[in-house]
Amino acid sequence: MNNGISYRKLAEDLRSDLERYSPGERLPSSRALVERFAVSPVTVSRALSVLAAEGLVVTRPGAGTFRARRPSGPATGARPADTSWQQIALSAQDHGDAAPRAVDDSGVLATLASPPPGVIPFNTGYLHPSLQPERALAAALARAARRPGVWDRPPAEGVTPLRAWFAREAGGALGPSNVLITAGGQAALTTALHALAAPGSAVLVESPTYPGLLAVARAAGLRPVPVPVDADGVRPDLLADAFAATGARVFFCQPLFQNPTGTVLTAERRAQVVATARAAGAFVIEDDFARRLSHGGPLGPTMVADDAEGTVVHVTSLTKATSPSLRVGALIARGPVLMRLRAIQVVDSFFVPRPLQEAALELVGAPAWPRHLRTVAAELRTRRDALVAALRGALPRLVPDRLPDGGGHLWLRLPDGADEYALATAALRHGVAVAPGRPYYAAEAPAPHIRVSYADTAGPEEIADGVARLAAACAEAGVC
Repeated sequence: MNNGISYRKLAEDLRSDLERYSPGERLPSSRALVERFAVSPVTVSRALSVLAAEGLVVTRPGAGTFRARRPSGPATGARPADTSWQQIALSAQDHGDAAPRAVDDSGVLATLASPPPGVIPFNTGYLHPSLQPERALAAALARAARRPGVWDRPPAEGVTPLRAWFAREAGGALGPSNVLITAGGQAALTTALHALAAPGSAVLVESPTYPGLLAVARAAGLRPVPVPVDADGVRPDLLADAFAATGARVFFCQPLFQNPTGTVLTAERRAQVVATARAAGAFVIEDDFARRLSHGGPLGPTMVADDAEGTVVHVTSLTKATSPSLRVGALIARGPVLMRLRAIQVVDSFFVPRPLQEAALELVGAPAWPRHLRTVAAELRTRRDALVAALRGALPRLVPDRLPDGGGHLWLRLPDGADEYALATAALRHGVAVAPGRPYYAAEAPAPHIRVSYADTAGPEEIADGVARLAAACAEAGVC
């Protein structure tokens, strides 16, 4: 069996084959496809799901898979619907609006979009399918489905055993009562910003920072204010200046393997950051997204573990270390702020579905979970080293001075004056997708960068191929 072929590649091959079938005609059975392409039934099922999502095929239980019929066009002479009124409705503001209501999702979509077939994905932030614990997830879902009451409504805060697990993971004198289960890290960030910052107010962010946070802040009518990061994390002196200048009551940071720089906030600076925020009467949102993406080295404690006064609101998630579709995370806090966070989430989305929470609990409680984390650590370290070696051979000027010991990407400084968007466009033409650096800045970028991810690659061979393509794109764009 060809375990090397991915469901994406199989979907590409099947997409090319569709022209051989008339609309409505039945495709070969899943068993026939398994034998023809020498892949597993799971790979066939996922590939057919991709084509079904694209509207190219229709699956009928018990009957098979059929090429979709062409959709019929609008009735002859019918007047197209006029939705132009929405442009006014979505932009009009009364005098009470604190900020424009437009939402810019471009920075988020740049890391979510799947590249075209044949393009090496150096732009995404999730694990390659070969690193995702698909069997463990399937087993966890199956066990969760057999749990008594799995379809009952869960507590608004989340099921207690899962809350207790997240509390133990965070460390310190934390318990289930300090934890609110969320639908992943992004939902947790949205809830936190809505709970902690009033529309029109400033929110302090690291510079550069995660584009998804900037998008959430701006959609909530907040003003992101950048605080520069150096090799040891955010600068506490500039953080204090920013609090004084803006009156902000929230600072967002990623102290462990920061996105995009990969820096780790030193122990001394962690204490300074919390003390500075406390003196300003402000909260620190600690986004601990990469703790389970360590490359195997020792990790410092979470900021929330040592914060008895409730300055830190901790965000964590299982998504990055498992699958993009396991949207289970948590908010962890002390004091009345947890009730505010709970109220915001209940009003917004009620609760996280119980079957998903029970499946997550089954996953992290299984013997396969620590084995999976060890595998991810080793594989990410191998991929990071392969990327660095390839860059040293083809693009030595881009190799960073310090390499991260966790996460799944490198932050590459381009020469002064380089056009990072032109490079990204050229890279796509050469068959490799990278993320321009500009969306990671809340204000003007001090220098051009690109973010190159290795987490969603098949391994060292694909990484070497991707860097060769990137080198060709650099030559075409006059960079490096």
